[in-house]
Amino acid sequence: MDRSDVVAELEKLARDRDSRDELAELRNRFTIPDGVSYLDGNSLGPPCRTTSAALTELVDRQWAPALIEAWERHDWWSAPRRVGDRIGRVLGAAEGQVVVGESTSVQIFNALTTGCRLAAGREVVLVDADHFPTDLYLSRSVTRLLGLRPLRVPMGDAVGALDEHGDEVAVVFCSAVDFRTGELADIPGVTEAAHRRGALVLWDLSHAAGLVPLELDTWQVDLAVGCTYKFLNGGPGAPAFLYVSHRHQDSADPVLTGWHGHRAPFGMDPEYQPAEGIDRFRIGTPQVLSMLALEHALAVFDEVTTVRLWEKCGELADFFRHCFAQLCGDLDLTIVTPADPARRGGHITVHAPEAARRWKALAERGVLGDLRNPDMLRFGLSPLVVRFSDVVRAVTELADISRTGAHLDDRFGGSGLMG
Repeated sequence: MDRSDVVAELEKLARDRDSRDELAELRNRFTIPDGVSYLDGNSLGPPCRTTSAALTELVDRQWAPALIEAWERHDWWSAPRRVGDRIGRVLGAAEGQVVVGESTSVQIFNALTTGCRLAAGREVVLVDADHFPTDLYLSRSVTRLLGLRPLRVPMGDAVGALDEHGDEVAVVFCSAVDFRTGELADIPGVTEAAHRRGALVLWDLSHAAGLVPLELDTWQVDLAVGCTYKFLNGGPGAPAFLYVSHRHQDSADPVLTGWHGHRAPFGMDPEYQPAEGIDRFRIGTPQVLSMLALEHALAVFDEVTTVRLWEKCGELADFFRHCFAQLCGDLDLTIVTPADPARRGGHITVHAPEAARRWKALAERGVLGDLRNPDMLRFGLSPLVVRFSDVVRAVTELADISRTGAHLDDRFGGSGLMG
């Protein structure tokens, strides 16, 4: 069977699977440009088709006529808690443990500092060596600020490092999914290992929330943070979430003490008195427009479980590997994401020399994945929007570009746009 026949068979199989996909209707809730196969929802989820109208409604029917009174009349004030509880349902968290607001960086700083204060007397912060750069930068900043010692170890060595240094470790700070390779961490296992040695655990769920079935309460997770613009589809720069377990809230001492986290915010007391529960982790005035756009996007999770989303993501990943084996087996390409479904997140990463050029060539052909320099191509498999036909197209175009050398065309440059 020649290559064109192989592609035809794969396309036929994809059409069949798309026709039987019970989640296919949900794709119509989102805007994807015609002719584009969007495999980058792990970086930025697409907009809901109705988000624009919802924002217009907010501006024209709430903000414009009510002005300052909209905070009370339209309940803007409670949005950080209300939206937090909606995200909590996706995280496996009971009400009153998630608050939304600020950027991911701010939430990481606040959560990590809080965890270190809760574990006073311990001097080490054990950090995932393969964290996203911001997590690494902030963990270093927090340890300098508090006079603690960072210990960076690969996720695979985290339990061993706890066995060796556990009595010194204040907080274990890890990513649920490796942002480069897509490898999924053993969240309950690492959490249990940390607790055996008396340490707290803080998880960055940015690449997991809205896709990976999570049970933060059941797993006894202490703290968690995450952005909302990936699989939660909240939009660029949408506010981040912070989870703090009920069992820590009353004793938690957040470092960022804004007036919205005060026990009586409108009393304008010059001395800070923390609010009860998760409200003490509110900081400043919330980003109402982006907060309510996020709330609008979260409605889709009222109709589908993360378990079913995760199942489809696994089916897409297996199909990607099957197409890759059929079309790329003789090329200078290697999948670095684990094959084991229990060890992979929501994107497939392919090692590819001159990855930036291939990435740009794919974009020219309507396949939008993304790049991690110097040699990794990532293909996000968001089950709400990615079809099996998109997977065939992505692998077919990647194989064609790699086989013909189209990616060497000078018009595509060589540096890439992402770090």
